[in-house]
Amino acid sequence: MGSESPGAPGWRGRLSAGGPQTFRRPLLLLLMLGLVREGAAESPWALPSVVDGPSPLAKVLMAELASLKSQDKQWPGGTHTLHYHYLALSEPGPGLPRFLAVGYVDDQPFIRYDSSTGRAKPQAPWMAPEDAQYWETETLKQRTWEKVQQVEVWSLMDHHNQSGAHSAQRMFGCKIHEDGSSSSFWQFGFDGQDHLSLDLETLSWVSAEPMAVWTKHWWEMERCYAEYDKAYLEGPCLNSLRQYLELGGQSLTRRDPPSVHVTRNMAAGGEVILRCWALGFYPRDILLSWWLGDEELTLETEHVETRPSGDGTYQTWVAVWVPTGEEARYTCHVQHPSLNHTLTVAWEWPSHGKFIPMVISAVLATVMLAGVVMILTKKCLQARNQMSYEQAPGGEEPHRAQSPVTGAA
Repeated sequence: MGSESPGAPGWRGRLSAGGPQTFRRPLLLLLMLGLVREGAAESPWALPSVVDGPSPLAKVLMAELASLKSQDKQWPGGTHTLHYHYLALSEPGPGLPRFLAVGYVDDQPFIRYDSSTGRAKPQAPWMAPEDAQYWETETLKQRTWEKVQQVEVWSLMDHHNQSGAHSAQRMFGCKIHEDGSSSSFWQFGFDGQDHLSLDLETLSWVSAEPMAVWTKHWWEMERCYAEYDKAYLEGPCLNSLRQYLELGGQSLTRRDPPSVHVTRNMAAGGEVILRCWALGFYPRDILLSWWLGDEELTLETEHVETRPSGDGTYQTWVAVWVPTGEEARYTCHVQHPSLNHTLTVAWEWPSHGKFIPMVISAVLATVMLAGVVMILTKKCLQARNQMSYEQAPGGEEPHRAQSPVTGAA
């Protein structure tokens, strides 16, 4: 299945002749590690793959998977996520793998697989306790995903009569919120654009563009694809998230409060921009808002996406445009799991005690600079006058203009 590449002889002919049925085997993602019986052909979830639909064994395993719910364990609090990003390239450039898979817990990478090395490897120190069997299982699973996504790329290219460099992305994961509720997502992209997403309520695939309609029909030919994805997200995914949080310990469940301050800048048109900064916080979830008195300003504000700071914490800001002289009436409200109350911060004008010394220092610096300029100018003039009376080359005195009255030099 996955051993042929687009350049292999006869690849396109067999792809066109086989149609979607040719690819049911790699796309039948029967779920759940550890439930497969010895000797069965495996899908990315270590369950048997079949050509024409779920086999009796697959149906039994699918029912077992659907019955698995999130384990009833004590939740460490906060909002936490487990998600995976897969990328497959039809023609990888120099130094790029044909397939790359990265797993994240709360946006921290903990596992990575790429086709160049062919092995799943840890990306976080807290994954060290996992034994060799875990890494072998993850390696086999990602190798199968590699074949699946390669076939998906080639299939889409062939159907739309494309060639050259193309890519397929798969993103899926689950989240447990602070109140104990959960949510999840499963998305598929092509050439960096949204292609399909799974509606977990209706178990239907939603196409994001006209090009995705064919893929939607292809995937919906077998409803079990969506059923397997939903069952994984609502069971094994959540259980794995809990296990990884236990392994990660304090590095994942800690709560670092944000450092908050407000800056003031002038905007074109005479308005003032107040920007509320939140720096160095963890976990990622945070809420910043601007208020005018008791009214929250939503339409008047500008937000940026929360970004990693590079040291394991996050940063973000929210801005508001205000009339000059009205800055003190606006307040920034900050809500974060590390805070037991809403933090309120406002712009503060520099106090007179600090402002006056700043003015005096600026004046003194200006006076000193003027004095230095005067001294340098005087020295330059003196040097120029001295040069005019120096002896000319050859020992001759320089010519001096005579007085029109006395004729003296």
